[in-house]
This record gives sequence, C-alpha cells and structure tokens, in this order.
Amino acid sequence: MKKPTILYVTFVLIMIGFINSFAGVQSDSLRSNLVFADTIIKIEANPKQGFNYPYYLRIPKGLNKKDVKYLLVETNNTGVNDTLQFHEQEAYLQIIRNSLGSSLCSNLKIPFLMPVFPRPQNDWTIYTHAFDRDAAMIEKGEMKRLDLQLIAMIENAGEVLSNYEISIKEKILMNGFSASGTFANRFTLIHPELIAGVACGGINAIAILPIPKLQGKRLKYPLGIYDFETLFAAKFNVTDYQQVPQFIYMGEKDTNDAVLFDDAYSNSERKMIYQLLGKTMIPDRFLNCEKIYRSNNMNSTFKIYPNIGHETEQTIFLDVYTFFKKIISQI
Repeated sequence: MKKPTILYVTFVLIMIGFINSFAGVQSDSLRSNLVFADTIIKIEANPKQGFNYPYYLRIPKGLNKKDVKYLLVETNNTGVNDTLQFHEQEAYLQIIRNSLGSSLCSNLKIPFLMPVFPRPQNDWTIYTHAFDRDAAMIEKGEMKRLDLQLIAMIENAGEVLSNYEISIKEKILMNGFSASGTFANRFTLIHPELIAGVACGGINAIAILPIPKLQGKRLKYPLGIYDFETLFAAKFNVTDYQQVPQFIYMGEKDTNDAVLFDDAYSNSERKMIYQLLGKTMIPDRFLNCEKIYRSNNMNSTFKIYPNIGHETEQTIFLDVYTFFKKIISQI
C-alpha cells in the first residue's frame, strides 16, 4: 500500500481540525443555550394586566433555551392567613423546594409558575386556594375571578420568559396536590382549552363532575356544571375537556376529607356528596367519580396508591413525572 503524500496528509489534518473545531462550536452553542443556575423571579401585582397579586417564576438549571417549553403551573397552598407577606414567603419556599411542582420543574427542565393568592382568615369560608363556590362567586374586589387572574399571570409569564430567550407553548401543564390539586381539577374544567395535561392528587376523593345532574339532582359548581354558564359567562367546553389528559390520584390511607369542613363545602353540598358519591373517600367516592369520568369519555386515569396517606412520595413523583414527560415528548 502506498504511503499517503504530504499533500494528502496535510489535507486530512486540516479536515480533522475543521471537524474538531465545528464540534467545539456545536458544544459551545449547546452550552450557551443551557441555563446554568436556578433563577427565581418575583413578578409584582399588575392590575392593569389583569392580576392583583404577585407571582413567582422559576427557570430551572439545565433548561435548554433552544427548545419551546411547556410552562408548569401549580397554585399556592399556603394555609390561612390575612397577611399577603405570609403567603409570599410560603409560596417562595414551595416554588423552590416544598412542592411536587418544584421537583417536576427541576427534573423536567421546564419553567414553573406559582401565584401568590391569599386565603383570608377573617373570611374563612372563602377557600380561594381550592377555588370553591364562594371564591368563584366573588363579584368585586381584588379576589374576583382568581382563575382569570391566573390566566393573566400565565400570559405575562410568556413575556417575562421571552426576555430570557425562552419561548413557551400556548397550552400549559398543571399540577397540584390537596387544595392546589382541587384548584387544578376545577381550573381545568373551566378552561380546558388552555391545558395540555393536568395531574392532581389528594383531592378528597372528589373530582368536579362534567355533568349537570346525577340521579335527578342538580350539580351546581363545584360539584358539577349545572350553573356553569351563569357563574363563568361561557358554555362548558366539553369537547376540549374530553381531550385533556388527566392523572387523578389518592393515597389509600388518606383521611384528609375537606368535605367535612364548612370552608370547603356547604352543608347542602356535603349531603349531596354523601348521597350521590359516598361518605367513604376510598374506595367508594373516588371510584364513583372515576365511573362518571369514564362514562363521559374523559381522557382520565384514576389511581389509588396503597399504604400512602395525604402525602406525595417517590412512587407518586415518578408516575406524575412520567405522565408529564409523555405529553412533553409528543410531537
């Protein structure tokens, strides 16, 4: 075999250098698109843009700015307190570590929004964090239509993220547990056209039912959609709601039943829940809700986790992560 000429060797060396240089450029380009540290942004209330309360936005370490991302949204579940500062402090902790959403943000590498909604102690029957009937019926003041305020925050977050060279999709991923899970469940039914997927757990084994009546009984919000149009000035979008992937879960040993308490449900709502769905959360009430969702062609998965109470743990996280990852991976 002939030895390569000097000219040929030189050409090969040049080409190798070019390829290595190109690979270096590609590597540098990739690095330049990655976020190297968690960024927490507090956006102050902006009534002119439609939201009367602040919200937090987190950009996780490792996010690739080159890709168009889903925005993950989880509402704050920060207890009862009349000072907004208290809710701000608790929401800050939840967006960085004290929530399932914070772990999803870190592992899915997607931006994460959490509002700072109040939950008043003086007006304790208004369960804002679950967006109950009292909250939905507020007609004036700063707490009016928190669902629309959240939508305004989401729209504003798109503008904020664009300043960081991050683009987000039109639809969001929504997550929640306990009160924030109930908020997510109800928000999805009210605004299904905005939701690419929702996961909610610890919701007292009762999901809002996408039907106006059950056994001849009128299901008013938040039990069902009988007065949906009156409350929300729009018709229930059943077509879009049937298409939203939903993962709804409970722990087998969860005894945290909000139906027992007057801040979450009225006495008339309580009696109707017991009569139509069951007094026992697991399995009766939860399975009855699942049957109604299934019979109405909802794209929903209901799951009960054995030996788990009112909490989330690694198994639940992995299932919720997998649920959202599948949605993200779809073209």
